[in-house]
Amino acid sequence: MPAKTFLKCLEAKDSSVLAQELCSTLKALPSGTLPLEAACGQGGMVDDRDIAATVLGMEQTADRILARVGIFFTEVVGGCNCNEGPIEVNAYCVLEVRIDRATGNGRFTVATG
Repeated sequence: MPAKTFLKCLEAKDSSVLAQELCSTLKALPSGTLPLEAACGQGGMVDDRDIAATVLGMEQTADRILARVGIFFTEVVGGCNCNEGPIEVNAYCVLEVRIDRATGNGRFTVATG
């Protein structure tokens, strides 16, 4: 992921602006960037062209920003037999987003527990 992806987040003056900027940045990421496959409970494929993101919690230090973010997306599940086409199912995943303040690099992990 390019370092400049989260640079606008680093410019945020307060937590509410940071949360808004983080959600906007996540929505603008190229398809396939977020590890949403882990939340596909029906064995389908991720359709992340139109995600919604909400910040659930955030902690900031001098070195990094760590945010827990809820991501709503679509899971496309193949039909069960020849007569059925794929169906779209609403899906949800909680990700941890770590942003390095020195570089603007972001890393994603699926939150557990």
